[in-house]
Amino acid sequence: MEKFKVIIVEDIPLELKGTEGIFRNDLPEAEIIGTADSEVSYWKLIKQQLPDMVLLDLGLGGSTTVGVEICRQTKETYPEVKVLIFTGEILNEKLWVDVLDAGADGICLKSGELLTRGDVFSVMSGKRLVFNQPILEKIIERFKHSVGSQLMHQEAMIDYEIDEYDERFLRHLALGYTKEQITTLRGMPFGVKSLEKRQNELVQKLFPDSSRSVNATRLVVRALELRIIDIDNLVPDED
Repeated sequence: MEKFKVIIVEDIPLELKGTEGIFRNDLPEAEIIGTADSEVSYWKLIKQQLPDMVLLDLGLGGSTTVGVEICRQTKETYPEVKVLIFTGEILNEKLWVDVLDAGADGICLKSGELLTRGDVFSVMSGKRLVFNQPILEKIIERFKHSVGSQLMHQEAMIDYEIDEYDERFLRHLALGYTKEQITTLRGMPFGVKSLEKRQNELVQKLFPDSSRSVNATRLVVRALELRIIDIDNLVPDED
């Protein structure tokens, strides 16, 4: 790896000392040209000397949004500077999404194997979306869950003979639409009586052994249980 310049943004002295130790022991090519414990000190540093990489902690002064804004403004002002997030925010998944949207080149969580030479090398060599093992495990877990949900949805659509109109009907019932409102949706060629008939047919499919009356709410709950509709993707069609 060629020599490169780094600014470390970290407001906890003990963690800063540990991070500097990682660079000193594992990354002798890195020249730490400055450290910052706040947004103000960071901008002062980067205006004095431009680094090749910023190692950025997100939680500064008790605020996580400061780190996201530092990342966004750095990538907008100095797009050639690499920004690698090194954060203890191991449960705040929304924050990860926010900082990736802000242009971060990667995220390493302060957990498990911490920061490795390989992570830094990947970022400096131009790779995007560099993650260390702890965050990769979380991403894979979410990916497997997402794929599993999609497969269950596809199987339910086949097993219960659900067509696209059934799915749209159930999804909009779950969103609180009345049958009258659903009939006005673009590409929904049914009147209220046709939707009532469709609802009765769905009840028979999803509750084949039930002798009790099943209302729209119970039908929707059953559709959610079977993954015919996805609670994480309940969005209306365009009117």
